[in-house]
Amino acid sequence: MKLEARACLLQERLNERGLKVEELAGKLFYKPEKLYDYISMTRIMPLQVAVSIADTLGCEVRSLYEWVPVEGMPGKEGS
Repeated sequence: MKLEARACLLQERLNERGLKVEELAGKLFYKPEKLYDYISMTRIMPLQVAVSIADTLGCEVRSLYEWVPVEGMPGKEGS
């Protein structure tokens, strides 16, 4: 099943842990602006970044986004 990221839940994960974006950015040596771009869905996290964030926050990678199934076109392979 094909999935699409509908919304970034990073801010929610940070809130649950009482962390600020700037604190997470410091732990990962990222610029806070990069994390704000992920939160606003201006950018999508590469897998390596998502795994690093999830590991740092102690959550599952899939919990960083809201995922929804995407319907493919009938009769199309790979949809």
